[in-house]
Amino acid sequence: MKSLRLILSNPRYFAPAFVFASLNIWFGTWAVYIPHVKEKLGIDKSDLGIAIFFLSLGVFTIFPLASGIINRLGVGKATWSGVLFSSVFALLPLAAPNYYLLCAGLFLFGASNGLTDIAMNTLVTELEKKDKVQFMSAAHGFFSLGGVVAGISSFLIPVLGNPLLHMGITVILVLLVSLYFKSQYVRLKAAPVAKEPFSLKLFKPLFILGFIGFVSMGSEGAIVDWSALFLKEITLAPETFIGAGFLAFSATMTLGRFLGDGISERIGSIRIVALGAIIAILGFCCVLTGFTVMAILGFALNGLGFSVMVPELFRIGGKVEGVESSQGVAFIAGTGYSGFLIGPVILGFLAEEFSLRTSFWVLLGCALMVLGATQYLQKRS
Repeated sequence: MKSLRLILSNPRYFAPAFVFASLNIWFGTWAVYIPHVKEKLGIDKSDLGIAIFFLSLGVFTIFPLASGIINRLGVGKATWSGVLFSSVFALLPLAAPNYYLLCAGLFLFGASNGLTDIAMNTLVTELEKKDKVQFMSAAHGFFSLGGVVAGISSFLIPVLGNPLLHMGITVILVLLVSLYFKSQYVRLKAAPVAKEPFSLKLFKPLFILGFIGFVSMGSEGAIVDWSALFLKEITLAPETFIGAGFLAFSATMTLGRFLGDGISERIGSIRIVALGAIIAILGFCCVLTGFTVMAILGFALNGLGFSVMVPELFRIGGKVEGVESSQGVAFIAGTGYSGFLIGPVILGFLAEEFSLRTSFWVLLGCALMVLGATQYLQKRS
């Protein structure tokens, strides 16, 4: 909890942490109104799936460009630009009068979110290097808290009765707080890096980190999408407990991210990723027993294990020798986010062709591969 105290006691660190929370507040507020948008525009699930694909397309489009934007503007100004664009573009999907403008609005919203994501992770990486502190994991904990805030605000739906008004209020409040704290980071620029000529040897650590990011975020996405169905169909859990797996996963993930920095400081980034993989492996073993209580415990262990992986990958990726921090962070973000999107789809295909239990055996195998990758990185460090 040392990093959490650091954030809460110093505006220099609270400012970027609030950007993390803001990103999930915008996205979560949009997400609770997806059924409303579907009904308002009279579209089916297939059309909605294509529209949401444009959100992902926006994110992936900005990833190759983000490093150049951050280097040109400076990491502080790029982060603030991401906040401004995300605030404006968050309004577009809910204001869209037709399907085509919905797709366009989601594309712009995704692109602005992608820029904000890479910029804020680069910003925290630079602050950690400059100030010799660690708070990346706790900053990702604030991202999780942003989702909680968005979820709580969903109780305003019947009170406000207007999605655009709801998002407008959210945007204004986030912007006011961000405006107050932007002076803490807006002038910050990344420390110059002695760049080396491109070589596969130089980028080899990033490829391994990218693989870990793909697998870990793919597993996260799969648990978010499939945990309830696993409890319902495999463990035959009563209806009251169907959502308990996701709740346990989310709660331990938030807790783990607030504890992660202190543990990382003591044992190192690679070892904490390895520890996270071991905990996740134990979690999948519990899930695969097929008993409801054990499966819920397993999902809780999964949340705890995966909670520390992504923040540490950003931390390591931003410090690869000879590579600019924005490039390292962008690479990790791109591979990780692609895993988050593609993982559940692959798992769904396996569940359809074989069984849902088979899908979770594959996830167990992926966690074992992550553990193996950390052993390789440990030997190379």
